[in-house]
Amino acid sequence: MQRYQEEADKVLEELETSAKTGLTTAEVTKRLERDGYNELKDKLRDPLWKLFLETFKDPMVIVLLAAAFVQILIGEVVESLIIFAVLILNSVISVVQTRKAEGSLDALKEMSAPAAKVIRNGEKLTIAARELVVGDIVLLDAGDFVPADGRIFESGSLKVDEGMLTGESEAVEKHIRVISEDVALGDRKNMVFSGALTVYGRGAFVVTGTGGGTEIGKIAGLLESAEAKQTPLQQKLESFSKKLGVGILLLCILIFAIEAGRVWLGGDDGDMTKAILNAFMFAVAVAVAAIPEALSSIVTIVLSVGTNKMAKRHAIIRKLPAVETLGSTSVICTDKTGTLTQNKMTVVDYYLPDGTQEVFPDTPDTWSEGERRLIHIAVLCNDSNINEEGLELGDPTEVALIAFSNKNNKNYNEIRERYLREAEIPFDSERKLMSTVHTFDGQKAMLTKGGPDVVFARCSQVFLDGKEQPLTEELKATLMQANEDFSNQALRVLAYAYKRLDGTQTDVDLDDEHDLVLVGLTAMIDPPREAVYAAIEESKKAGIRTVMITGDHKTTAQAIGRDIGLMEPDDIALTGQELDALSDQELDDKLEHISVYARVSPENKIRIVKAWQKKGKVTSMTGDGVNDAPALKQADIGVAMGSGTDVAKDASAMVLTDDNFVSIVSAVEVGRTVFDNIKKAIAYLFAGNLGAIIAILFALVFDWINPFTALQLLFINLVNDSLPAIALGMEKAEPDVMERKPRDIKEGIFAGGTMQAVITRGVLIGAAVIISQYIGLQHSPEISVAMAFTTLILARTLQTFAARSNKQTAFEAGFFSNKYVIYAVGVCFVLYGVTVLPGAREIFSIPASFGLSEWGIAAGLALGAVILMELGKIVGRIGKRKES
Repeated sequence: MQRYQEEADKVLEELETSAKTGLTTAEVTKRLERDGYNELKDKLRDPLWKLFLETFKDPMVIVLLAAAFVQILIGEVVESLIIFAVLILNSVISVVQTRKAEGSLDALKEMSAPAAKVIRNGEKLTIAARELVVGDIVLLDAGDFVPADGRIFESGSLKVDEGMLTGESEAVEKHIRVISEDVALGDRKNMVFSGALTVYGRGAFVVTGTGGGTEIGKIAGLLESAEAKQTPLQQKLESFSKKLGVGILLLCILIFAIEAGRVWLGGDDGDMTKAILNAFMFAVAVAVAAIPEALSSIVTIVLSVGTNKMAKRHAIIRKLPAVETLGSTSVICTDKTGTLTQNKMTVVDYYLPDGTQEVFPDTPDTWSEGERRLIHIAVLCNDSNINEEGLELGDPTEVALIAFSNKNNKNYNEIRERYLREAEIPFDSERKLMSTVHTFDGQKAMLTKGGPDVVFARCSQVFLDGKEQPLTEELKATLMQANEDFSNQALRVLAYAYKRLDGTQTDVDLDDEHDLVLVGLTAMIDPPREAVYAAIEESKKAGIRTVMITGDHKTTAQAIGRDIGLMEPDDIALTGQELDALSDQELDDKLEHISVYARVSPENKIRIVKAWQKKGKVTSMTGDGVNDAPALKQADIGVAMGSGTDVAKDASAMVLTDDNFVSIVSAVEVGRTVFDNIKKAIAYLFAGNLGAIIAILFALVFDWINPFTALQLLFINLVNDSLPAIALGMEKAEPDVMERKPRDIKEGIFAGGTMQAVITRGVLIGAAVIISQYIGLQHSPEISVAMAFTTLILARTLQTFAARSNKQTAFEAGFFSNKYVIYAVGVCFVLYGVTVLPGAREIFSIPASFGLSEWGIAAGLALGAVILMELGKIVGRIGKRKES
């Protein structure tokens, strides 16, 4: 049995404490030694040096390091230093991101209350909240943070904001009664929880949990245990890097063996050691040509470009890989309040005893007497305000009522200034009523609003047809049916009544709240955002499943879910307790038919995310409260609300500045585009590298001189190739980007026509280089190397135009539509020009005899290769049309 299921006196007895005198100092000391301080414990963090070294475990990084060390051994120090510089820069960025991501627990600790008012040794004291122990008696007033978990034994209209735990914006009315059944956290109304805020009234509670034993402490534990997920792109690059490393190693061994065998079997009388060293350098050149050294940096830059685009769409990316993950998202688990809805209670309907309802007249002069009295009671029996800056102050339900008056062109302040409040009976959660006294044309009246059932029971008359009439059972049944109809739509209903008072009466008490005259009902809800309907529909077209996970009640969540099109006819809704009753297998069987989860716990949220991930779905989770943080971290991409807690933001990969579901769908579109562009950049890099490898292998087989030096290849890979690859990351979205199904996470990087493009373009580039080297060999080996280098660098640069799309030619895509491609190609031509300048020629192995005619042949071959790439797309489309 849990504490909320026990009488407060029994809890006090079991904890060996007293509501009047509290604990003694000796007992506090004993319990502090037993349980420790009321604070969250730090998890040991890896030192910076360890995080730095961890980044070098990536397979592609290991291959690059090996190549760099080999080049140091053979005296090529410049090339190795360039590689080291790139790797160190990537490592520093990675360490900084990791440290930022570890801020979740720090934010949780900051939410702990700094001080607490307690009773100890029979005296009221203010102590540091960290010194609280189980059994302490804590006093609460409006404005106080709750310093620990506890069972309430005294409540004076106590209201507590537990949104950081439950995700719901409305404060919870607390009481001291026993709750016998098992209920979710948000329904434990006789308990308070550490980190919550007291917004109204006063109370006292006995501490039942401190530190790691509180609900917020459990969340801290879940945060530590939640697994950080690799993005699909990271998984694919890691897998490919391993295969690439093994393949390159085997190829280099084979090349070295063939070359060394030739030297050995050739019986060369010259320097055999030098010949073997040349063979080794030939093999190293292949490794340098095959590895896209700048790939990780280019991917990082393209992702950064994506973050800027998302920021313009109200999505701030905290972790770069999240951009790409969004593009492969297949399930969005979203909160309801404030994300799908406006987070603003709004009156959407009303009902008068004569049957009038739905559209309230927006011209006060045309209001019936019943409508006028309804508005007057809603505005006057109300403690909320909207200040001059437009800031809404007070209970959201009451704010909705004065906004309803303003919306219908009757400024609520005009009503209040005309009919001043003379007396009141404040709202009380026990009786569920509020009453105020005003004078109307010389007649005093008490205005009352509250829960329909309570108000109906206290009414003896009804205002109907402009006069007060007896409330017959028939009329009462009609009103009760109207209330039930509203409730079935998950609308929050309030009833309004009044009572004439004697002109001499100056005050009212609880006995006056009887024999009331019923005026009518209002129905309100936190309505869906207008753009959500289209966003849900767009998500469906994109093959993305949207699941609502909320702390609100099941009926309300279902109503919203059906309204916005989130729930299909055969879909179901579950509460957290119903979810707990399901086995993992039962959940797996029903998962795809559950669209709404209500009254859920942090553990429930993690379980839901893991269930979808088990099915191979890339899952996004939204949230704003402390209770959401563990699931945000567990999800493939956690999305926090800009208005949410720092804990949620620190645990997330993305923050929505406008708290809007529509922004998530918009970010998915950007994510898909970014992944398309990353694939274009990868295809561009590997096609160029493949062309170089083909040329090298051809030279090896036919015993030609190595067509490139290691420095030439590094210059192309690290300097010349980077700008075009980054420019490809600026391409706009493909027209069908949100009409495709989510990408299968098992799909390789080169799927979807990318491998075919790499091979086609790589073969054409390789063929152009081979022809160029053959022509150069007719003059001299030195000229052949210069021509091969020139053809390779120009063909790879011009390939940028062909790499913009696997389907469209550069002209069909809009030759000048991506200005960054034009700039990048221009800069690359300038960089190549540097290599043929006097002084630089020797460094890049370009002899003085390499002139304009040789350059013209090399450039013509490069251009011809690119023209054939574009013609290949047209021929491929014609072939597909014939097949279809």
